[in-house]
Amino acid sequence: MTEPPLIVQTDRTVLLETQHPGYEAARDRLARFAELEKSPEYVHFYRITPVSIWNAAALGESADDVLAWLVANSRFPIVPAVTAQIREWFRRYGLLRLLPGRDDRLRLVADDAATLQKLASQPALAGLVDVAADGECTLPAGRRGDLKQALVKLGFPVDDRAGYTAGDALQFAMRTESVAGRGFALRDYQIAAAGAFHAGGSDRGGCGVVVLPCGAGKTVVGIAAMQLLQTNTLVLTTNTVAVRQWCREVLDKTDLREDQVGEYTGEQKQIRPVTVATYQILTHRKGKTDAFTHMDLFDRGGFGLIVYDEVHLLPAPVFRATAGIQARRRLGLTATLVREDGRADEVFSLIGPKRYELPWKLLERQGFLAPALCTEVRVPMSAARQARYAASGARAQIRIAADNEGKDDVVGALLARHANDRVLVIGQYLERLQHLATIFHLPLITGQTSNADRERLYAAFRRGELPRLVVSKVGNFAIDLPDANVAIQVSGTFGSRQEEAQRLGRVLRPKADGGVARFYTLVSADTREQDFARKRQLFLTEQGYAYDIVGADALLSAVRRREERA
Repeated sequence: MTEPPLIVQTDRTVLLETQHPGYEAARDRLARFAELEKSPEYVHFYRITPVSIWNAAALGESADDVLAWLVANSRFPIVPAVTAQIREWFRRYGLLRLLPGRDDRLRLVADDAATLQKLASQPALAGLVDVAADGECTLPAGRRGDLKQALVKLGFPVDDRAGYTAGDALQFAMRTESVAGRGFALRDYQIAAAGAFHAGGSDRGGCGVVVLPCGAGKTVVGIAAMQLLQTNTLVLTTNTVAVRQWCREVLDKTDLREDQVGEYTGEQKQIRPVTVATYQILTHRKGKTDAFTHMDLFDRGGFGLIVYDEVHLLPAPVFRATAGIQARRRLGLTATLVREDGRADEVFSLIGPKRYELPWKLLERQGFLAPALCTEVRVPMSAARQARYAASGARAQIRIAADNEGKDDVVGALLARHANDRVLVIGQYLERLQHLATIFHLPLITGQTSNADRERLYAAFRRGELPRLVVSKVGNFAIDLPDANVAIQVSGTFGSRQEEAQRLGRVLRPKADGGVARFYTLVSADTREQDFARKRQLFLTEQGYAYDIVGADALLSAVRRREERA
């Protein structure tokens, strides 16, 4: 008889045996209430956290169901302290509720009066909550976000039922045929995602995060949510190219007119019923001590809904502004809720809980994502570079490994192997990308490339006129290149799991020929870059992607043999 696949430790770490016949089913179930931390070859390490449990509760999980599954699949008995902690975290979800009050005040209520009184006396809530003689707790409506932030840091999430500002009415419908004449219909999961956020227009919905893979149509989910609410909407996204893509999609998928959709960027300042802006313009200020020039955009335009595209990238000043606009409906869109800065609790408290999520591999099986093959290519360094690496400090070592000239031959070999494919070469360091663009005669897009040139190059790539592009970090997010089917990552941002996911996502759109996507990540062998690569791959491992590990010499030999046969 096969032993169960899990070991649940006293620190709420869960070990999952990857060679177990029940591994895939256990991985998919764990992902609903635990976070992957490490993924060695034979055992993956998950951790159960307060936020992971609260997000599970928001998705409809219960303590009884989670604990019953853990007990049934654990190799050894689970210590009572762990089960008690999980039950307590589930109990806290929904324990505190914010309700409308009188005279522009809100009421904080709980079924457990003793817990409420104890929390109200905490120093972190001083000046936020007033406690009346009869025990009623109230606060100014404008401190709604501050209270939610403070309470989540105390370990008590708030179920916000205080209602929302309607915003200016905006009547529009979804098209059944795009502007270009193509048939269009929402996919079932897009309808379900928008509906989970909307919750029938009740105060049970109206805030939260939809988590869907890159290429699954998160923009369309945002538009569907807008259509359900029929209110003026502010969309925030990562860059001007993404702004214009949002504008095109809104006009393509709805019957809104061009004069109803506006761009608010460094180049244009249009405030319209649907306004699409960048995070950068909101965080612009003339000097470090000056006020943010455009942060008042939240209060203009009669917006009843704020859509945060790529919500995992939300910058700190926008977090602070979001704390003050809790009476607006808020939708976050992302491929992964991973935040390397540890602010996942602030996304939870200020944007809302996870409302909808689908596993990447499920959408692949349904044909909505291309199957992907991931390969880590380990590239040796020259003796001279190894000596420099050994003599340098930790930070310098990262750059020395990233700039390994041995990667040039690997990039060349991969370009030869994929001569008939649409290839993106993507990386972190501009000098290295400029070098690759020069030696392989490829166009380069960086943050210094004008928006007009970016759009021109992206459009040429989409038309097939440019089958290859070199892109910096600006290519991580919100670019629509549906025919890209190969990505070669030559360097990355330390151990960023969300960046790895986003870069794979650039090639996951389904291909017309049903072909697979290929993702190569090049790392210098036996360096810190190899260690960072392991961490970067964690989220994708959790989603069911495996990395084949090959040496550069083996890959180069295979390409040479193929060329000789040709």
